[in-house]
Amino acid sequence: MKKNRTVIIACLLSGTLFYACHKAETNPSGIDFPTLEQEVVNDFVSNVALPQYNNLTLAAGGLNAAIVTLNTTPTDVNLAAAQASWKTLRRTWEQCEGFLFGPVEDNDYDPNTDTWPTDYTQMDSLLASSNTLEPTDIQNLPQSLRGYHPIEYTIFGVGGSRTAASLTAREKKYMVSLASDVLNNNVQPLYDDWASAPVHYDNQVLTAGKGSTKFNTRQELYLAIVGAMTDISEEVGNGKMFEPFTAKDSTITESPYSGNTLSDFKDNIVGLQNVYLGLNGGKGIKDLVAAKNKSLDNQIQAQITSAISSFSNITLRYEQAIYDQRTQVQQTMTQLNTLRDLLDDELKNFITTYIKD
Repeated sequence: MKKNRTVIIACLLSGTLFYACHKAETNPSGIDFPTLEQEVVNDFVSNVALPQYNNLTLAAGGLNAAIVTLNTTPTDVNLAAAQASWKTLRRTWEQCEGFLFGPVEDNDYDPNTDTWPTDYTQMDSLLASSNTLEPTDIQNLPQSLRGYHPIEYTIFGVGGSRTAASLTAREKKYMVSLASDVLNNNVQPLYDDWASAPVHYDNQVLTAGKGSTKFNTRQELYLAIVGAMTDISEEVGNGKMFEPFTAKDSTITESPYSGNTLSDFKDNIVGLQNVYLGLNGGKGIKDLVAAKNKSLDNQIQAQITSAISSFSNITLRYEQAIYDQRTQVQQTMTQLNTLRDLLDDELKNFITTYIKD
């Protein structure tokens, strides 16, 4: 109170000084907030979305090449290389789910590549059928028979038991066409939809509130970004982790053949963190929040870090942890639910309060 009274008295001394004090109180950080809003949008596009989707195309290309090599030369060394390429692609994809909005949803690239849980009995039936398993055939299959997880089943096998010698001609045909479908019909078009005509979704984001036909205001865009962050924390904590945990059913985890499930979960939250903090030296949503409410920024950053760190307490494959480390799994889900609530309540309220254009 004493500080405020002193400021008021000083401001009354002259009209010029009053104006300066009033301006300082209104914007104590001296930041041009609308300009900062646009800078964060620009950096989200140029430092997060476009590079991450480009990395996804590179990873899908790497997997496709590794699978072609495995098909022509089915050795255990080449099998291991294909498995490593699959995990690299998964890491990139799961982090991209931190901003799951736009073409990835509008054009079904997500369900076309990442529908799960899979049913290996169903896949075995397909392999035993007369389907020619050409890439065009893959496009007409149910989504549960397309994408990352049928590839996972083919190259890892049940319980990760696959050997190169055990791959049949039909399985090799299936994995080659699956990898081609992922790269050519989903991942590459997803990047193209962001980066080039006719969609040029990057421009729709960059011009939010300034001519974009997708986002009439910048607030709409920011709510979409925060909504995607909230959704992925909800999906991991109350879907991906919760459902097999509650059912005590390891067959309905996300990546059961490779044992990659826990990494999938963690990478989702790392992707969320990338959006909030920014990447490659660019500004992130944190810069907006810190400009107006540093305490809230500290709280959000701490909760994201806490949620990510909690995964390290689960030391078994998730397919085993749901039986033998239930306390640790529950603790991580609690951290994720706390993060979801913080984003959905406090961060969303921040956006609606301060971003008006």
